[in-house]
Amino acid sequence: MSGEEAPTLQQQPEQEKKLDEPPPAAASDSPRESGSSPAAAEEKPLSFRSLVLTGYGGYDKVKLQVKTQKQPQLEAGEVLVRVKACGLNFAELLGRQGLYELLPAPPVVMGMEGSGVIEAVGEDVKDRKVGDRVIVLSRSGMWQEVLVVSANLTFPMPEQMSFEEGAAIPINYLTAYMMLFEMANLRPGKSVLIHMAAGGVGFAVTQLCQTVPDVTVFGTASASKHETIAQGGVTHPIDYRTKDYVEEIRKISPKGVDIVLDPLGGSDTQKGFSLLKPLGTLIVFGAANCVTGQKKNLLAMAKTWYNQLSLTTLKLMQSNKAVCGFHLGYIPDEQLIGRTMLKLLELYGQGKIKPRIDSCYHFEEVTDAFKRMQERQNIGKVILLPEAKKEEEKQKPSPEPVENVEKTEAAVNDKKKETTEEVKSED
Repeated sequence: MSGEEAPTLQQQPEQEKKLDEPPPAAASDSPRESGSSPAAAEEKPLSFRSLVLTGYGGYDKVKLQVKTQKQPQLEAGEVLVRVKACGLNFAELLGRQGLYELLPAPPVVMGMEGSGVIEAVGEDVKDRKVGDRVIVLSRSGMWQEVLVVSANLTFPMPEQMSFEEGAAIPINYLTAYMMLFEMANLRPGKSVLIHMAAGGVGFAVTQLCQTVPDVTVFGTASASKHETIAQGGVTHPIDYRTKDYVEEIRKISPKGVDIVLDPLGGSDTQKGFSLLKPLGTLIVFGAANCVTGQKKNLLAMAKTWYNQLSLTTLKLMQSNKAVCGFHLGYIPDEQLIGRTMLKLLELYGQGKIKPRIDSCYHFEEVTDAFKRMQERQNIGKVILLPEAKKEEEKQKPSPEPVENVEKTEAAVNDKKKETTEEVKSED
């Protein structure tokens, strides 16, 4: 499960396993090498940068590596994409700690969403061509400069969309749309509570709620983020750090709310259930309360587990409430995901949704990107850029940190400067 971001596509039938399972000899997800024919031997080797999770633990477990291999050989239905931007999701924070069950074991290239330009197409690819700008979904392996992926998991980008926006849409907005419209059946006049309202899913939920008339949005976030989320459409921002959000919501809406979207887990799930109106819907889509520092926190995990919501079917029936779980990673229906992506791109074209980009970090700055999200400093989406940082960009200051009242004790105590290392490897 993810806390703020739900992960992506479930492991698929046998013919699609190649998307996240590297050849036996490969150390991590890499574009498939071509055969050893004379023609292939004359081809210029492909060199590319990638971020590799080398083991479970802190920020230092994600290494920047430069790999060199033969040109990839595309199979039918595949395309080669030059990646321009990648999304950082809460699932990657979990994955780095060994808490994301769908991620292959290290060493592995993480990353589930991105955008880029198609550089080559395989046989039977009719609706994509070299030069197309596309959004890309992948179960893992996105954090590298080049990627071989099924053409069915690429989506043409609108002309006005930037690569950063393209990388920010898939996971957050698929999660938000499916929860609101496929599960909760959001309709005019309803009320919604979204936790972590200043994160990627939070902004997506808020924007999608505005596509339905007269929807009231309650959003929890630290006080320093309230002005931004209110401008984004949150009707009632609540500082959960200094106030009891249940009491604050009851003051405004004594009967509670119609929909609760819970990425936290533990005791917050119980509170969410108590806030539901009759016929209301609680959707649990994460367990962010488990993540309290760089490394796995067994105490936090045990506390979250101990405080989880427990119900009998009789209690559920008598309460007239619905409890749902959502995990994008376990949805096997690619047609559903494809239709939803097309709907989201249509909404983007109409100006009804637009990702808020918090910050962009080059691959060599991945530690800073992880810190910004893990310490809850981001307001919107954190983006990773595969391209090497130019000399003039190195002179620019880092993004301004948000007043960070949300740092966990573990993060506050960790003063050690972490860096990525660039490793030259050759397959």
